[in-house]
Amino acid sequence: MNGAESLVRTLVAGGVDVCFANPGTSEMHFVAALDRVEGMRCVLGLFEGVVTGAADGYFRMKGTPASTLLHLGPGLANGLANLHNAKKANSGIVNIVGQHAVYHIGFNAPLTSDIEGLARPMSAWVRTSPDAKSVAKDGAAAIAAAKSSPPQIATLILPADTAWNEADGIAQVPDESQRVSYSPQAVDNAAKVLRGGAQTLLLLTGSVLTEQGLALAAQISGKTGCKVLGQTYNPRMARGRGRFSIDRIPYVIEQALPILKDFRHIVKTRWLRWKHWPPRLAPSRSMQSRRRWLNWQSRPAR
Repeated sequence: MNGAESLVRTLVAGGVDVCFANPGTSEMHFVAALDRVEGMRCVLGLFEGVVTGAADGYFRMKGTPASTLLHLGPGLANGLANLHNAKKANSGIVNIVGQHAVYHIGFNAPLTSDIEGLARPMSAWVRTSPDAKSVAKDGAAAIAAAKSSPPQIATLILPADTAWNEADGIAQVPDESQRVSYSPQAVDNAAKVLRGGAQTLLLLTGSVLTEQGLALAAQISGKTGCKVLGQTYNPRMARGRGRFSIDRIPYVIEQALPILKDFRHIVKTRWLRWKHWPPRLAPSRSMQSRRRWLNWQSRPAR
């Protein structure tokens, strides 16, 4: 089993069974492994932006990471715009980026570039495998990063010789070190605020905007009388007949401020985590005294 096959088998064993690919010659051993290994579906994209955009959309709709296969630094660079969007949406993605053989990098071939430097602005996790025996372990670490809380973009750089040389086998994905949890005190505080009678906004974003989350928000609104709005930009929002329909805060600040001015309390939720209201929409100093702004941060469960 070569390094490429050990990586594909590790991906499949770790629950990453789709690869959106725009490969080049440096990635041919990985492409061959995609064909050999059962359980992996390879989808060819004719432009790298399609590949990274598809992986982003896959996570937004399914909630599990896909992998991408990109050709060297220029191929990764062509896909960065949609990786930027994926990062903003907290989409989990495992990027596999080909690289020249380790011994060839020093010759500065036409497509040689600083791939790690290109990857870091859009990736929370970046690593270059030094040899074939490290590939599976590095791939498992990339999967763990993509599935973390919150999900992240992980980029694994695969030199050609680490793909074709002999490897030890597959690696197990490490157990999740922390997962999204909640603070009982935060829940108690929320209940007090929502039942207090003052004008309160329940602001939703992230995975709270699924059909189930919106149904719960409708119950809270019906019970407490709070107003429910969505954040301006969201990874995904359930819509359609029979679902609780909410408006979003306008993008233009001058339009958003009048909508928010009468609320005494604003409670914002995202993946069961609670954060400050965005700074540009925060009230002026004269208004701070009559408003209570909640900052709820969930505690990692270990």
